[in-house]
Amino acid sequence: MKLRVEHDVFADAISWVAHTIPSRPSLPVLAGIRIEAFKDGTVALSSYDPDIASHVAIEAAVNEPGEILVHGRLLADFARALPNRPIDMQVSGSKLEVTCGSSRIVMQSMPLEDYPAAPDMPDLTGAVDGALWQEAVAQVVSAASNDDTLPLLISVCIEIEGRQVSLMATDRYRLAVRDLEWEPTRDDVQERILIRASRLSDIAKSLGSAGKVEISVGDGNRGGVIGFSAAGRQNVARLIDGDYPQVRNLFPSDVSGYAVVNRQEMLDAIKRARLVVEKNSAVRLSFSEGQVILEAGQGDNAQTSEALEATLAGEDIVMAFNPGFLQEGLSSTSAEYIRLSFTNPSKPAVLTAQREIGSDDSQDFRLLLMPIRTYNS
Repeated sequence: MKLRVEHDVFADAISWVAHTIPSRPSLPVLAGIRIEAFKDGTVALSSYDPDIASHVAIEAAVNEPGEILVHGRLLADFARALPNRPIDMQVSGSKLEVTCGSSRIVMQSMPLEDYPAAPDMPDLTGAVDGALWQEAVAQVVSAASNDDTLPLLISVCIEIEGRQVSLMATDRYRLAVRDLEWEPTRDDVQERILIRASRLSDIAKSLGSAGKVEISVGDGNRGGVIGFSAAGRQNVARLIDGDYPQVRNLFPSDVSGYAVVNRQEMLDAIKRARLVVEKNSAVRLSFSEGQVILEAGQGDNAQTSEALEATLAGEDIVMAFNPGFLQEGLSSTSAEYIRLSFTNPSKPAVLTAQREIGSDDSQDFRLLLMPIRTYNS
């Protein structure tokens, strides 16, 4: 193998592929990146983990086709540190020689015969706007659990019904649901699959928000995988087995009232309140006509109280919530206002986005929050 490639093109591509190399690979070869050079001037870079495979193709001047497996993170780090000049790579025996200007590194290859075959990309299921997809994933993943002993709760459920995609995640204390439109390859497509939330988040971020993201869902005969492709980059991730609960039923069918508050003002107040609350403590929200009072802290500890303008529909109510969950919920939308709909202080409340004070709220993203009981509520 012998080739020349532009520095920025190679450094960007190999850094992206190296991002999915496991930090503690179960096999030594899984720390590698496979480099394949073809006669047509294409160079393919790929990495593999039992949970995810990454692949990207770039253009280069290929003098001799070939392939090699080398330590991925080391090569990625070295490529980023090189000057902005063309990079020459050549395989000599069992070693890869990388030269850029006066900089040079020689790397020992890893056994290609021991490297597992990556799962195939399934047939295309549909495509979605990249920016919309990245926003939707970010809104939902924060509500997933971090407890690895609960495989269903560390997952995001992706539900596809024709032209609508729904993302759902819950940790039992909150539930996030995001609905969005996409372009399926056929209008009768129906899927309900589970993917690890942290993995879905990493993929959405790494593919970026430019252009279309193509999504390919493999059936049981293809190993239970989902593929994502954008801008020449591909990820194929393993799905999680299990029946996700029908969480939509948890949203209340009727509410007794709601309050509308400026989102940024509420977010800033929550951030200040979190400075004085102890871990697992609550922030109290007292809603009355024209205002909401945020209170945090108690006893001999630091305490804070802050009043914000609010529009209330319904009776006065006092509720308490986990301030971290509130902050993440408020940060998940860019709308100017948020609506908090409620039934009573001990029942879940629903946070939605609202463009203006007097307008309807959006149902595209809903966050259900379980209240916290306090001695004063």
